[in-house]
Amino acid sequence: MTNEIHRITLPTPYPVGDVHAYIVKNDTVTLIDAGVHTNEAWTSFKEQLKNINLAPEDIGQIVLTHHHPDHIGLVGRLDHVDAIYGHHLVHKWLTRDEEYINHYLNFFNDLYFRWGVPERFRNMEKTLQNTLAFTTTSELTDVLTEGDEVPGLDGFVTLGTPGHAESHLSFYHNETNEFLAGDFLLKHISSNPLLEPPMNKGEERPKPLLKYRESMKKVLDYTFSNIYPGHGDIFSDHRDLIIERLAKQEKRSKKVLDYIRHSPATPFEICQYLFPKHYQSQFGLTMSETVGQLDYLCSLGKITELDQEGPTRFIARHKVTSDM
Repeated sequence: MTNEIHRITLPTPYPVGDVHAYIVKNDTVTLIDAGVHTNEAWTSFKEQLKNINLAPEDIGQIVLTHHHPDHIGLVGRLDHVDAIYGHHLVHKWLTRDEEYINHYLNFFNDLYFRWGVPERFRNMEKTLQNTLAFTTTSELTDVLTEGDEVPGLDGFVTLGTPGHAESHLSFYHNETNEFLAGDFLLKHISSNPLLEPPMNKGEERPKPLLKYRESMKKVLDYTFSNIYPGHGDIFSDHRDLIIERLAKQEKRSKKVLDYIRHSPATPFEICQYLFPKHYQSQFGLTMSETVGQLDYLCSLGKITELDQEGPTRFIARHKVTSDM
C-alpha cells in the first residue's frame, strides 16, 4: 500500500519558528513527531487534522525522530495511542527519568565551569525547566535502532542519524525513496550539532559535530525523491547541500584555528570570538557549535588541550599541515 504523507505545521516559541509534524496514512495512521506543548500548537494540530478528515483519536501510532521539545511536546495529549516508537534516549525525556536528568544537569554545570563559562550562563536548572515546560510526560512502547522496519509504516526503514541530537533517527523508504528527516537535513539552514552528556556518568562525552558529519556523509549516495524536514520546505537535492555544509564547517574551523594560533583560549573565549552578537542570547547553541569546531580540530590533530591549572584552554600544535 502506498503511504499518503501530509504535513502538519505547528507554531513554536523558539527562534527557529514553526515545526513540522507529518501524518502518514496507511493501514495505520502514523504521526511523525508531535510539535511543542502549547495550547496554540494543540489547537492548530486539531484544525489541520480536521482538514485531512482526521481527529486526534484516529492516530494509531507515533514515531519520534528525536527528543527535542518541539518534536515530542504533544505526545502526552495523545494518551489513547498505545504504540510510540523512537530512540531509547527519547524514553528518558518522555518519562523525565530523574537519574538521567540529574546526570544531565551535573554534566553541564561541571563542563561549563571547566570551560571558563561565567556563572551567569551556567543556570542549567532554569534552562531545563523551560525545556520541560513545553513537553508532556509519556513513554515509548518500543525502541527503534538502525535497520529496523517501523511497524505500521509500510516500507520505511530506520537510519541512525545522530549529530543534531544523540537520539536522532530518520526513516527511508527503499522503493519510493521518500525520507522522513526530522532535523537531520533542513533546506534553509544547517542543523546545530548540540552538546549532550554521555548516556552514563564517567563515559566520554559525545562529539556531535563529528557525528553529524558522519551522518551527512552516510547518506550522500542515497537517492531521495522527497525529503520531509522538521523545519522549512520539503526538498529533494541533498548532495550539493551536504557538500556545501561540510565545506562551511571546515572553513569555520580554519577561523577557530587561526584564533588559537594567536593565543591559547578557553571554549568560552572562542565562543565570544565566533558569535559576538549571539552568544548571550543563544548561548547553548553557540557554545555547542564552538565545541564542535574544537572537537573537529582535535580529531585532525590541529589543536590540543593545554595542561595547566584553571579553565581548559586549547593550543595549536606546532606542526600544521598546509591544508588548513
